[in-house]
Amino acid sequence: MSAAVLALLAGCAADGGGERPKSASSKGEKASALGRDKGYAHDPFPSTYHAYPGVPTLVTNVTVYDGEGGRIEGGSVLFADGKIVAVGQTLEAPAGATVIDGTGKWVTPGIIDIHSHLGDYPSPGVEANSDGNEATDPVTADVWAEHSVWPQDPGFGRALANGGVTTLQILPGSANLFGGRSVVLKNVYARTMQAMKFPGAPYGLKMACGENPKRVYGSKGRKPATRMGNVAVDRATWARAASYKRKWDKYEDEGGDPPERDIAMDTLRGVLSGEIRVQNHCYRADEMAIVMDMAKEFGYKVTAFHHAVEAYKIADLLKQNDTCAAVWADWYGFKMESYDGISANLALLEKAGACAMIHSDDANGIQRLNQEVAKALASGRRAGVDVSDAAAWRWLSYNPARALGIADRTGSLKPGKMADVVLWNGNPLSVYSRPEKVWVDGAMLYDALDPRRRPVSDFELGQPGEGDVK
Repeated sequence: MSAAVLALLAGCAADGGGERPKSASSKGEKASALGRDKGYAHDPFPSTYHAYPGVPTLVTNVTVYDGEGGRIEGGSVLFADGKIVAVGQTLEAPAGATVIDGTGKWVTPGIIDIHSHLGDYPSPGVEANSDGNEATDPVTADVWAEHSVWPQDPGFGRALANGGVTTLQILPGSANLFGGRSVVLKNVYARTMQAMKFPGAPYGLKMACGENPKRVYGSKGRKPATRMGNVAVDRATWARAASYKRKWDKYEDEGGDPPERDIAMDTLRGVLSGEIRVQNHCYRADEMAIVMDMAKEFGYKVTAFHHAVEAYKIADLLKQNDTCAAVWADWYGFKMESYDGISANLALLEKAGACAMIHSDDANGIQRLNQEVAKALASGRRAGVDVSDAAAWRWLSYNPARALGIADRTGSLKPGKMADVVLWNGNPLSVYSRPEKVWVDGAMLYDALDPRRRPVSDFELGQPGEGDVK
């Protein structure tokens, strides 16, 4: 089915709505009349997401990983009206519900990838489609990844069908110290970015440290050309942002003439106000520690370090700072700052009680994140860290949901949460297993057994071997 056809179906469903971040003012009645979201629109491109129509569904006789570490043998999952209704062993199907016998199969929450560039670096991977890195200045906090997202990227459908990915964060690239805003998407067919946008999900700010910024700008004879230059530019930028925030806070509390707008500073003010989450590309342990100290200096928080090849060295510091690590299973050694990686990284972070998760950063890797977790599990067990399969599923759904600020709505199979559900045809940590059915908000968007429910983007229609479903 193409995005255009499915968009018409979506019009029949309830509007997911967009939710603008709000923060209370603190200076009396005048402040209340103005408020911290009145000076300018904090979300001028709001979500228009509509959940696709679904039907009440009961999946029975399955092994369930609930996403929060729980495992149920011979379990059942019931969802209706786009929400999880119940998870257990003896559930009754309501009248009119679709019942699926999943004997020998597994049910999990949909996978959440916290680090993707789908849509910004879409397929086909040609220069004309390369829209993820605004490598024109080390500070480009004014760019928003969503303004490059191409909804027709075939990679979205591949991630859904082959990988069971139901939610993903699209980030700008890492050429710049401040790369710009990220956006969280539901992995659904749509004609516009806004129709994919996860309602109410906080924005992120992509930052980078280490080799990338100093290589890109040092090669141009510009600052930064060293790691100390990276930190110097970061600190000077945060100092400007703090001043900008004071001016706008005063205006929104007391009125008067509004300060001059600066789109980049709007984003950084959002970080300092706690509305926008910092997602920081960083490899080395020493640099991550420096960044966490810099965050304390300027009063913001690093939500997660991405790639974080040396996170195992500072697992205790990450835990103390309530900062997550989004890592690969065994991708390291491809440049100097990523040299000292170990394949037990995820398991050691888990053992230390730190927030950890898998991520892709790759259009192919996003299709097998379940297998990446299986590799990380095996490496951890060889190192003497015994993490259960059910606990490891947190690395795929619940922990990324926490880091994105959406764990109250998705990431685990708990009553009231979005019915983002995957039925696997076998153990999902086996290389021989793959998604059989995938539901997003209770709507079946992929069925391996039904050619009519296999994702084909409008771009692929008419391509040889694609779009020819009967």
